[in-house]
Amino acid sequence: MLKTAIRVMKGSKLLLLVGLISLLDTGGAAAQTTSGADAFTQNRRLGRGVNILGYDPIWWSRERGRFKAEYFQKLKAAGFNSVRINLHPFRFMNRTNDWKLQPAWLETLDWAVNEAQKQGLAVILDLHEFNAIGDNPTGESKEKLFAFWWQISAHFQQAPTTVCFEVLNEPFGKLTPELWNEYFAELLVLIRKTNPTRTVIVGPGHWNAISHLEQLKLPEDDRNLIVTVHFYEPFAFTHQGTSWTDRKDKLGFDWKGTPEEIAAINQAFDKAVAWSKSTKRPIFVGEFGAYDRGPMNSRVRWTAAVARAAESRGWSWAYWQFDSDFILYDVKKEAWVEPILNALIPKSP
Repeated sequence: MLKTAIRVMKGSKLLLLVGLISLLDTGGAAAQTTSGADAFTQNRRLGRGVNILGYDPIWWSRERGRFKAEYFQKLKAAGFNSVRINLHPFRFMNRTNDWKLQPAWLETLDWAVNEAQKQGLAVILDLHEFNAIGDNPTGESKEKLFAFWWQISAHFQQAPTTVCFEVLNEPFGKLTPELWNEYFAELLVLIRKTNPTRTVIVGPGHWNAISHLEQLKLPEDDRNLIVTVHFYEPFAFTHQGTSWTDRKDKLGFDWKGTPEEIAAINQAFDKAVAWSKSTKRPIFVGEFGAYDRGPMNSRVRWTAAVARAAESRGWSWAYWQFDSDFILYDVKKEAWVEPILNALIPKSP
């Protein structure tokens, strides 16, 4: 692993020092892994979750942040079990200081993790720099990827088992499934150096698509892994009106919950069930949602159908997302988007 670090970091003195200290502290424990918490038990702990903080200005300034500590309380009270914190650290890393994460950024992350844990919410630290790595998976992006996990692994090595690491959101583009398998294998060794029993989350290439599960290669001797998939089908419905796709001006798509539409969800999810059973790996639906410009009644039907389909198979899930877009909570009104909340967590009769 030290040779890998030298090759990837290209002489980064800070990170090589961290690596050497880790090797000494663990007595070479990176060469072996222990099972730690059972991955299926961990997956059940994740339960019903929501994605948070990905596009919040809080990362630039705590004073500018939309997300407040009281929102963790609201999430817990509403019936959520976990939060998936979407991290965009690359803009806060630079070569001049060996890609070291800025103290203020880490302080914000610590605040979010601690506040979530105070409420009994499990936490997923999700590296969400998929665009940078997908567009250029070599050179600087790769250096940042490995530097990030080297630092985060050391920083959170004493964190409770309810803090999980998700190595990369939605590998795609030039980060092919084959290359992603290579990167993940190296990153897992790096993480296990300081976190031999930490639950790690990983998904297949091609945007964490269920169709690409068969191409995901995992080490047989490491069973403390949760496999994530994302679900946004039918795309013409879930992404109607989105400015970042070709659906910007294409609106008016309904989802009525017909037998054929329900069958399409079940067909996709049953493929993941078959893969899960054959590999003995738990499944986490890390993202699903229907964009705000779609008809609300259709969005509610679809959201409820996907959540119940996942739950009926014993999977955990995380809705995309708390605020910004696909919103679950209206920060300006300080109010839940009740139809979406009730679709995700039905009220008891």
